[in-house]
Formats: sequence, C-alpha cells, structure tokens
Amino acid sequence: MRIRYVVTGTDTGVGKTVFSAALTAALGAHYWKPIQSGLDEETDSKTVLRLSGISSERILPEAYRLSTPASPHLAAQLDGVVIDTAQLVLPEQDAPLVVEGAGGLLVPLSGGLLFADLFARWQIPTILCARTSLGTINHTLLSVEAMRHRGIPLLGIAFIGEENRETQRIIAQMCSARVLGCLPWLAELSSDRLRQAFNENFDLSAFSGGSQ
Repeated sequence: MRIRYVVTGTDTGVGKTVFSAALTAALGAHYWKPIQSGLDEETDSKTVLRLSGISSERILPEAYRLSTPASPHLAAQLDGVVIDTAQLVLPEQDAPLVVEGAGGLLVPLSGGLLFADLFARWQIPTILCARTSLGTINHTLLSVEAMRHRGIPLLGIAFIGEENRETQRIIAQMCSARVLGCLPWLAELSSDRLRQAFNENFDLSAFSGGSQ
C-alpha cells in the first residue's frame, strides 16, 4: 500500500508548510509542492528541506515555479505561463508522499479550476490544517463543507497554534471530522524541535493508512 497524503489549509499562512515538514520527517516521505508562487524568499520546498531533516533527493521538483507571490492563476498570468492542469499528476513511486497545496482549498489554478478540484481528481486522503485562533470555526467548517461537496477524502484536521480544546471540540462535532492533533507554535523552529513537537502531539498510527 502506498502512503500518500495531501496537506491543505483553511487559508494562507495557517502553518501547513511547517506541518508538512513534520509529517514528511515522521513518515520518511518524499515531499512535493506542485505549484510554487513566489521565488524571492525561501520556497516551501526549501523550508521543508530545512525543517524535516530529510535528504534533498526526497524533495521532488515543482511542476511550476512562478515568480510572483500570488494566487497561482494570477502569478502564472504575470509570468506569461499557462498552467496545464492535465500535467499535475501525482508522482508514481513506492515511498510515502506528502503533497502540499497552496493557500486554501478554493485558490484558483487555471481555467476556472480550483485546488479543491485537483484534490478531488486525485482522490487521496487529505489533511486540513486549521488555526486555533478566533475565526477558525467558520473557516474550518466552510473548508470541510467544500471538501465533502467535491468528494475529497478527509483524513482529519490538524490544528496549529495554542491549543483551544473547546474550539477543537466544536469543530470536530459540527463537521464529524477526526482531530489528528494540535501542533503548537514553536519559538525555536528547528528540525529537532519540530520532530519532538510532532511526536508529542500526534499519533503516527493515524497516518499509516495512506491510499492505494
């Protein structure tokens, strides 16, 4: 059985790249960011490489690298690039794979296609990263609703931030979703500290199912 997961978020900046790095390290997985928007600062692939501690060979090259830090559809337009969504096919390999989306589920790619539509096409378990701060209940419930409307398989919700048990409880209850754990914000963000925090707050057996 191949272990493959998509990591998405309720919105931009929620912390899904840090979570992706932690999950990639825990699974000894390969990491793939299909579309990278913004190249001036550290890319998500480089962040995962730095924080996961895996070898560079396990970071798969992006299908599209776009200069502007914006929604992929706009970044591609500004770069004079046409995103061919038919080319966004999951890499075939035996090793575990962690795939990270960009922004939230309803970020547009090209030709009216959203990231959520791409995830629905792939049909592999998807992890939704959500904040624990104010506003997350609305954003998370809307995201879960968008996923279920498209038939995207939801593995569960990974909360990121200071633990808020009531917020986590009501979200899980309202959308009947599994809470995978809560990754705290780390003052010292290093590969060792991130690995420790993941091990302390998540049960790795929850990620052992993957997909065929």
